[in-house]
Amino acid sequence: MSITVCISPVKTLQYPEGGGHLWEYLNWVLGLRALGCQVIWLETITRPTSADTIRANVASLKLRLERYGLVNCLALYSSIDGSLPLDVATMGCLDLDAAAAGADLLLEFCYDTPLDVVKRFRRSALLDIDPGLSQAWVSKGQINMASHDVYFTTGETVGQPETRIPDVGLNWIYTRPCVALDWWSPCAATTAAPFTTLAHWYASAWLKDEEEQLSDKRSGFLPFLDMPRLTDHPLQLALDLTPEDEQRYMLESRGWSVVDAHTVAATPWDYQRYIQDSFGEFSCAKPACLKLENAWLSNRTLCYLASGKPAVVQHTGPSRFLPDSAGLFRFRDLKQAAQFVEKLVIEYEKQCKRARALAEEFFDARKVVATLLDRALS
Repeated sequence: MSITVCISPVKTLQYPEGGGHLWEYLNWVLGLRALGCQVIWLETITRPTSADTIRANVASLKLRLERYGLVNCLALYSSIDGSLPLDVATMGCLDLDAAAAGADLLLEFCYDTPLDVVKRFRRSALLDIDPGLSQAWVSKGQINMASHDVYFTTGETVGQPETRIPDVGLNWIYTRPCVALDWWSPCAATTAAPFTTLAHWYASAWLKDEEEQLSDKRSGFLPFLDMPRLTDHPLQLALDLTPEDEQRYMLESRGWSVVDAHTVAATPWDYQRYIQDSFGEFSCAKPACLKLENAWLSNRTLCYLASGKPAVVQHTGPSRFLPDSAGLFRFRDLKQAAQFVEKLVIEYEKQCKRARALAEEFFDARKVVATLLDRALS
């Protein structure tokens, strides 16, 4: 008998232009499907929304899911009053009751699914993809997290002795993040292709001042603005900055190439093409990752590695298995970042092979998801 898993992602319905945002969940879902699991994709209406807007958002999301065999997996519910201003069945969607009745496990990514929703499922697990930040939000009362049967985190140091991250009274089980290797094949790049990354430059508007600084990608990049002057290889950032934003002008004046993320990565396949056309990744971490030393690695970076693209990313804390300079290069300061970029360029072919090997050894979605299910359902 196959297992049915209902995933609860974060606002994929309200953010149709975020191709990379969808891959955060697609990699887990495609791993589940590869193991023979049935999947339900449970989306939430979080604010008063017209029926026409809901229909448009559902059509956009289903268009993106169709390519991955998930077009008939969508379920909807409202977190406002439990009702929707339309019949979800007319859009080919399940409702909450049908999703809960058919699922062996709810896998929640969004932290604040209401308790009355979680309790409808036979078993539930929370998967923390913002290690350190999510625990801080809970401890400050900014998130009211429902009780689950098991709690997973992608932060290697969460729940460990000597960690700087509060455990908020929960038993956290570490799971490696994952990438669906069958969907991310190695892809050669031209030597003229730039190092790239994709990011939201500013922090979420709802965060407080201190949290904005911790969660702000801009703050992470500020100490490394001179990188283009220290390497001959082009560096490009795909960001959500308008042409008029002074931050874009500032970056371009320093030698960075800046493109619109919502243009080059509006769909999951556009996002994938952008990564696979790159020479490799260069990216800085959010300050929270450095301060909390969560040893976190982004899903985006895994997509580069699986594509045979080496990644030069900021060191986020000691790891039991992540390398510092083999396929994945984890820099601690500007000088080391420049040295790693130059080493990667010189050893490019070898480092491309190491990048893919790293993804296969540690982040294969089939292996990661199998382990997670074993623990979540036991």
